[in-house]
Amino acid sequence: MKITHQIYLVSDSTGETIERIFTALKAQFSAFKYKKYQFSFTRTKNQINEIIKNSSKNKNSLILYTLVDSDLTSHLIKEADKNNIPCFGVLGELIKNFSNILKQDALNIPSRQHKLNDEYYERVEAIQFTMTHDDGKNLKDIENSDIIILGVSRTSKTPTSIYLANRGFKTSNIPLIDKNSVPENIKKNERNICIVGLTTDPERLIDLRKNRLRTLRENEKSSYTNLKKISEEVQEARKTFKKYKWPVIDVTRKSVEETAASIIKIYEISKKNV
Repeated sequence: MKITHQIYLVSDSTGETIERIFTALKAQFSAFKYKKYQFSFTRTKNQINEIIKNSSKNKNSLILYTLVDSDLTSHLIKEADKNNIPCFGVLGELIKNFSNILKQDALNIPSRQHKLNDEYYERVEAIQFTMTHDDGKNLKDIENSDIIILGVSRTSKTPTSIYLANRGFKTSNIPLIDKNSVPENIKKNERNICIVGLTTDPERLIDLRKNRLRTLRENEKSSYTNLKKISEEVQEARKTFKKYKWPVIDVTRKSVEETAASIIKIYEISKKNV
């Protein structure tokens, strides 16, 4: 019988950082059974005491934390040790080492990465732009995009665009339906916008499209899910990408995050070549 670990994720901010770190960590273990408890905005010793109280009641408890306050961190470590609960900080040593290298004292202010500065407002603007330029909308000012994504239906254009927007990139996406789908103003790409084509395996595309039609409660048997038709669509899209010398990413076995990371790398290279 597999042991179920009780994972306590403790953060003094939104919990986004510790959540992402845990997601990356658990992906490295194929037989990892767990139950997760998340505690965000943990900023008092009373909150720590309550977490310790709860975790000490369960077998196989384990605490991962991102706390910048040294007194709070010390209290958590001491109480966890007292109750024989493994406890690991994921930022403490990193901040300490950076402090030594930079010869600066860390500010140790919770949620500082979420402050309302210029970068934050630029990200909000990117999200708004991306939402109004989804699925081929508002093509007139598409040249204001940082990144333009093209691909046939169900190649993860929208989720990838939204992910990129959250990283601060104004992103437009255009569905390739026929030879007239590519806007005239990006064919020459005089502004050197980062334009990327997404493709995928036709058989994989059938499954995605059938799921989409099931969700909409529409007939699954149509040209939209016909293998021959889909293969032709994918092939024509590839010809378009080749014609305009746009880089192509095969998303068949890629997550949205992996696709976005590849696009960001292409974007960085394109800007270096300006």
